Amino acid sequence: MHKYLKAIGYGNISTRKKLNTFLKEMEEHYSSHELISVETESDFCEYQKECGAGIGVALCGDMDMEENFFRQYYYPYFIGSGISSYADISVEKRMDREAYVGICEDVKVGISLIFHLQNVLEYMKENQLSGGSMKFGSVTLSGLCNSGTVLFPVLKTKELEKRSREESRNRMMLLSAARNGDQTAMESLTLDDIDIYSKVSKRLVTEDVFSIVDTYFMPYGVECDRYSILGEILELHTIENEETREELYVMKLDVNELQFDVCVPVKEVLGEPAVGRRFKANMWLQGRINF
Repeated sequence: MHKYLKAIGYGNISTRKKLNTFLKEMEEHYSSHELISVETESDFCEYQKECGAGIGVALCGDMDMEENFFRQYYYPYFIGSGISSYADISVEKRMDREAYVGICEDVKVGISLIFHLQNVLEYMKENQLSGGSMKFGSVTLSGLCNSGTVLFPVLKTKELEKRSREESRNRMMLLSAARNGDQTAMESLTLDDIDIYSKVSKRLVTEDVFSIVDTYFMPYGVECDRYSILGEILELHTIENEETREELYVMKLDVNELQFDVCVPVKEVLGEPAVGRRFKANMWLQGRINF
């Protein structure tokens, strides 16, 4: 049972029997269907069932010469909007199945972002056509959350916001230089980290951690594409799962100056989301590479 089916409104699928019935129906009643040849006697096949604006379930497997389908895996998907990053991207195949993860090296976040690749067949076709030497343009990230909490924003003056942007820009330049082997930049970053740790330790005595930390993006759990996030809500609207009639929030977040959309069930959000407020959750990160 995929944990994040609930995030797109399929919390009613609670048993293996219901899941198998749902997946069998998908093979007959789907929104889109794609094939790509991977072996002489079989094709890699993906069925997609859209159940709302940008949300749905993808079912992947092999199809033989007699058009018999053998299911490998399935996953819920949520397609984000806009472009999240133009940073360097690399793609790696999973060991156990015909699925791929993308790695985005964006200096704004400070860590390598690992995401589940949504447009697998498009990637495989591009790879075959280019002979393995393709170029990636950008990536559109999105996140699935089963639940979340809304927090008030941190009060800032215009002067403080300006200083914060300048510090962030300087840090990005130092990180970029440090990745290229600049010893001075590495030493400067180390000293900055020590200084930040000292300031935070003093403030934690009298303040709450979420009044000090404005946004964050950090790994969560043992799986590489799951993250704990806290970000500012830039845009907000609701969509509906057309099959279950469950309402879902779609929020565009700014997390460490990285912008992407997340999808979360309305009934599982604690607090009233609004533009300018912050959203805290654990999410499964997905992404579409723009070729």
